[in-house]
This record gives sequence, C-alpha cells and structure tokens, in this order.
Amino acid sequence: MDKQRILVVDDEEDLREILKFNLESEGYLVDTAPSAEEALKMLAEEYNLILLDVMMGGMSGFKMAEKLRKDLHNSTPIIFLTAKDTENDMLTGFNIGGDDYISKPFSIKEVSARVKAVLKRAGALSTTNTKEVVNIGEIHIDLNTKCVTIHDQLIPITKKEFEILNMLAQSPGKIFSREDILNKVWNDDSYVLERTVDVHITRLRKKLGEQGKHIVNRSGYGYCVEL
Repeated sequence: MDKQRILVVDDEEDLREILKFNLESEGYLVDTAPSAEEALKMLAEEYNLILLDVMMGGMSGFKMAEKLRKDLHNSTPIIFLTAKDTENDMLTGFNIGGDDYISKPFSIKEVSARVKAVLKRAGALSTTNTKEVVNIGEIHIDLNTKCVTIHDQLIPITKKEFEILNMLAQSPGKIFSREDILNKVWNDDSYVLERTVDVHITRLRKKLGEQGKHIVNRSGYGYCVEL
C-alpha cells in the first residue's frame, strides 16, 4: 500500500521539524513549507492531507485554504493549526473548507489522533458501496470523479460537503439526524460539534444556489433530500 503524503505548512521551523519527524516515524511521507506562498507552489504533488498554520507572515492559512477551495477547486483535507481557539475562529475554519482544527499548544499524540481520524474519514467514501452517479433535480453527483455539476457547470464543494450531499442523495426522503451525519461523515471524531453539520449544510446550499432547495431541514429531526 502506498504511503500517505502530508504537507505541513507553518512559519515556525522547530514546529515543522517536530511534526515532520513524528509523522514520518508513524509511516507517513511528509513535506514541509515555511509559508502559504511556498506551499501553493508544491501542490503539483498530490497530498492526502495538509496541516496548515493559520497565523503566518504573508498569506494566512485561512486565505490559503480559501484559495485552494474556491480558486483551485482542491479538496485535499485540511487540519488548521492555530493559537486562536475561539468558537468564531473555529467556525471560520470550517466555513472555508477545513476538516479539523487544533489549537496550540498541542500534544503530538493529539495531532497523530486527529491526522488518523481525518485520513480515515477521507478514505471512507471511496470504500462505501454506493450508486456511481446520482441526480437530484439539476444536481449531478459523480462518485467516480467526486464532482458535482449543475447544467454542466462544476460546483466547487469541499470533501465534507460532497460526503454530506452524497449521503443525503443516496436515500431521498430519508431524514438523517445531525448525529447520523456526524457519525457517517466525521466518523469517530469526538471533537466535532453538531453545530458543524449546520455550518456545512448552510454553505453547501449556498453553493448549490437555487438547487439548494432540495436539501430540506426537518425541524427537530434533521436533514433530508427532496426530489
């Protein structure tokens, strides 16, 4: 089995080297970059995960993530590393396509656990037996390419948004509670709050535009897709 590749982006050299050493000791292939600008140049390589510091000189981690998701349509999972630990900052990270958020100072064991959880979630969809193509109204979901299109126009959604949309679309009319969605999409990650589901679905609906009407909130129960 090929080793999974991780890109560590942080302007603190000591922290980059500590993360690189420890993650490589667990069997990952690890590259590092001292800035978001340098990291963007390295993305010709394919990575399974990006560990991304938020507060750096030059382009911030949030700006880099926004560029990846909106401009480059890159869905590589992102774990933010940051000294900012307020709920608003965490929601900002999720809103722009982050998959997890670790506050500094952190233990290497915590980073290792989060990395494993995100990589496990990222691989879960590809090992699930589902229909290869699903249509909801004008929304076309292709499980082979992991792309969502409306009238042949690519909709730049994140991996988590794709997994939520696909989960709902596979069972039209079935109501999934927030807990159901967390268990399926975030798997066994106990750090993620139920409110995160609402944030992701709100963002997903906005990206789908008028077609977002197919994702319906059943108050007190959860979410479903109506055709």
